[in-house]
Amino acid sequence: MAEPLRIALAGLGTVGTGVLRLLEANGATLAKRAGRPIKVVAVSARERARDRGVDLSAYDWVDDMAMLATRDDVDVVVELVGGSDGPALTLARSALAQEKHFVTANKAMVAVHGMELGKLAEAHDAAFKFEAAVAGGIPVVKGLREGAAANRIERISGILNGTCNFILSEMERSGADFGEVLSQAQAKGFAEADPGFDIEGVDAAHKLAILAAIGFGARIDFDAVAISGITEVGAADIARAATLGFVIRLVGVADCDTQGSGAPRLLQRVRPCLVPKDHPLAHVTGPTNAVVVEGNFSGRLLFQGAGAGDGPTASAVVADLVDIARGDTGLPFSVPVADLEPLEAADPGHRVGRDYLRFTVADRPGVLAEITAAMRDADLSIESLIQQGRSADGGEVLVAMVTHEGPERCVTRALELLEGSPSLTAPPLVLPILRD
Repeated sequence: MAEPLRIALAGLGTVGTGVLRLLEANGATLAKRAGRPIKVVAVSARERARDRGVDLSAYDWVDDMAMLATRDDVDVVVELVGGSDGPALTLARSALAQEKHFVTANKAMVAVHGMELGKLAEAHDAAFKFEAAVAGGIPVVKGLREGAAANRIERISGILNGTCNFILSEMERSGADFGEVLSQAQAKGFAEADPGFDIEGVDAAHKLAILAAIGFGARIDFDAVAISGITEVGAADIARAATLGFVIRLVGVADCDTQGSGAPRLLQRVRPCLVPKDHPLAHVTGPTNAVVVEGNFSGRLLFQGAGAGDGPTASAVVADLVDIARGDTGLPFSVPVADLEPLEAADPGHRVGRDYLRFTVADRPGVLAEITAAMRDADLSIESLIQQGRSADGGEVLVAMVTHEGPERCVTRALELLEGSPSLTAPPLVLPILRD
């Protein structure tokens, strides 16, 4: 059998220790599949004395993780520290510049610095792999980059954050409101103590930007992703969605169009959506991820599974290591970085679709007429309307409606006409309806 593939591992948190356990448990099987053993030779983390539940005595301990990239006995550096900048980025640059393969689960770093790191990997004939950065143990990066390579990708949509999906599906199941279910998610370990990156949609946006680059042959442009989180979604919205035949999920969507100019433009958005109950994403519950890829010859492809956790994420990391051990280094984004197109952002106002609008209004005569007049003046047609019964104290009521299909600019115009109205006691909530 060939010489071992020698690994240096930075980061010994949940995923890092999961990698060590997986390599120990499945070592013999991996060696057969890879054609040679995969051997960890050095590790680094912030606290050496911490009990992580794994035996580290077989590995060299390196206090300064940047030194992992300088070792002559290392073929691959694995980074599981996190953060778009700082030590993780320094390690990535150093490893690739010294012609060492680099594997990471760091979606923020790939989304922000992926073009630079991809170019560096190509220049030094090194692999830059990040399967674990998107959707945990689901092989969606490989599936998109390799399995769907024969297709022109027309659309990518997905549930890319398990925390948000747990919260929304639990709100749906229990009828509880957002704050209560967020506390449950934190108690169960599905949400961090500071859940901002998850519930505000940033984590999902990092992943969507990576998938869009691979799927559409575009340069990663994380700043072009329009992001809305789930904090404004209430139990009443979920109940109304159910009445109308939908569920609410945080969905990332990326697709291209020409918008009349002939030049393709890329739309990337992460927002809560009403999902038809017969759509594949409607059945994804709990902390699960799922990605739908639509190819012009393959049709609709569904990738679904655990989107986080030590086992699934470690599985994706080690799958990248097996590829490298086989000599399958490949191109990080399917084509050379120089060939990735700097696609302009699409104007969402041209998009044609249906929307759910929810208004919190003062309980007094004439309010509904004011809203419908704004809809009329914006050329926005109402398909259905649900108005909560009058409040006992003459306070606030909720008015929810679904629009007929039309340009998104009409929704924007209607809200502009209602801006500043004393009849509205809270900002309106607009949720697009995901197409079938």
